[in-house]
Amino acid sequence: MRHSIVAGNWKMHKTYSETHTLLDELIEKLPSGKEVEVIVAPTFVNLASAVAHLEGTNVQVAAQNMHQAEGGAFTGEISAQMLTSIGVETVIIGHSERRHFFHETDAILADKVNTALRHNMRVIYCIGEELKDRENKQFLNVIFNQLRDGLFHLTKEQWSNIVIAYEPVWAIGTGMTASPEQAQEIHAFIRQEIDRKYDKSVGENTSILYGGSVKPSNAQEIFSKPDVDGGLIGGAALVADDFVAIVNAAN
Repeated sequence: MRHSIVAGNWKMHKTYSETHTLLDELIEKLPSGKEVEVIVAPTFVNLASAVAHLEGTNVQVAAQNMHQAEGGAFTGEISAQMLTSIGVETVIIGHSERRHFFHETDAILADKVNTALRHNMRVIYCIGEELKDRENKQFLNVIFNQLRDGLFHLTKEQWSNIVIAYEPVWAIGTGMTASPEQAQEIHAFIRQEIDRKYDKSVGENTSILYGGSVKPSNAQEIFSKPDVDGGLIGGAALVADDFVAIVNAAN
């Protein structure tokens, strides 16, 4: 079911003690209502303690990545079963940094999606164009290809566990942000292509988040667009007051 989501991707930040300090601040400051679903994605080493720390709150915990195999000789990797065994039921897949630095292809990401869904996990699937794609006016083709190759093999029923995060790569950590109109254009395009592949009920019920230098100063305007259902937040998620302000903007 489509609803508002604000997810904080902490990336490779926060030690054990820093993680719990930030979680305590969020517990204290976040609004108590459930209009917006709030998710945090700490590092792997802090996931289990974060789940325990947030028990009884409205804040959920996601993993930043996972391996596509069920298990085996993959040194340093984490499986879906390991995540679900500690209470993590949501995973971010396909973040641009995973695509760029770790060379994860759409085929690899499709396998990860399949594995996550076999374990009844919810997937936040990231797609987005680079600056050269936008300058060359190829950005819609890039977005479509990522959708098609990563997700369009799924059944209609499986889409109930899929959330899309549109993240223009040129706006991640750069201070640049897609205008609200640019964000709306892409979000509407994504929903339209999902409708075209399946039917209108699938697109209408899929939450599509914006990720790309969302800040308290621009969140409300971005989230006000009809096809923007919240955000996947990077740097601002590491500061409690900023993250809370963004959650409030989604309300």
